Amino acid sequence: MSTRPDWDTYFMDMARLAERRSTCLRRRVGAVVAKDKMVMATGYNGTPKGVTHCEVTGCLREKLGVPSGQRHELCRGLHAEQNAIVQAAYHGVSIRGGTMYCTFRPCVICVKMIINAGLERVVFLGDYPDDLSAAMAAEAGLKMVRLTEPAGGTP
Repeated sequence: MSTRPDWDTYFMDMARLAERRSTCLRRRVGAVVAKDKMVMATGYNGTPKGVTHCEVTGCLREKLGVPSGQRHELCRGLHAEQNAIVQAAYHGVSIRGGTMYCTFRPCVICVKMIINAGLERVVFLGDYPDDLSAAMAAEAGLKMVRLTEPAGGTP
């Protein structure tokens, strides 16, 4: 008898799969936007279309010694959450009222985009060093839910 995953686990497994496409050298992140129990958009962190990947150019933030969670503007790539929101916009898909599934808690830049995109909930796995993102999410009424993995992780 197989165990059927709940919806949060199902969509988080998809975010973990998207994470595998990441070209970031520091932190691989995947994201999925779901609404009405359907996938609306996906994203992973990496450079924009037509821009050389960091695995070729090297990581500018690493070269400059920039700590995680700081100076996001010094990165050649977009975050997974940003790419998922952009993908939805590119294809004319409304994500208002949906849930963003992320393999890490979103940074403040992504939280601001998530709020303005009309998403109502964020489900995440790992933490991220950005206290302002949690404060802004709480102030805006954005539900942030940390998903706890079952023992042994997700297959």
